Amino acid sequence: MTSLIQFTQTAEESLIAAFFRESEGNWRSERRYYTLPDGETKEMVSMIAIRFLEQDCPELVRLGKMHEMEEPGAIICGSYVEWNSTNSVTGRKESKGSTIFGALGKILYRDRGFATSKPVTAQYSFTNPKTLCLRTEYNCSVFEEELKLIGDNYRTRQTIISRAGEQQMIGQYLEKRI
Repeated sequence: MTSLIQFTQTAEESLIAAFFRESEGNWRSERRYYTLPDGETKEMVSMIAIRFLEQDCPELVRLGKMHEMEEPGAIICGSYVEWNSTNSVTGRKESKGSTIFGALGKILYRDRGFATSKPVTAQYSFTNPKTLCLRTEYNCSVFEEELKLIGDNYRTRQTIISRAGEQQMIGQYLEKRI
């Protein structure tokens, strides 16, 4: 039984490493956010740079320490993601920042969450090798996200944010490699 669990984790870790490697590069992300239940929309364009992180790199060791791991170098791989977002309608700068993702087992560690600057974890799984699903919970909110690689030059993403069992926001994204 133990070897089967280890094999499953190894398979998941192989999938996440391949997904992170395939996502490396520069992307233009067109985003639309729907606030529920009224349906108010917000449109954004983000320029995203993704860099693959190897095990034992300084960023992943620091991430392991943030999460108080016994072996901070245990995280098997990750991604460094940097973004710069602008409101598509007004042209106003919306946000700029970066985050680090690191995978170990079926857990994705982050240095910050979508709505918090504190370290968070997510459960991850794959519906197929090109579709990553994440579930993150903190501050009484649930963030469910699906990222899908389409060929070599496109990704789609969808995020559903819920609080107290009610959906609050849906984000949909089309990302093109540049």
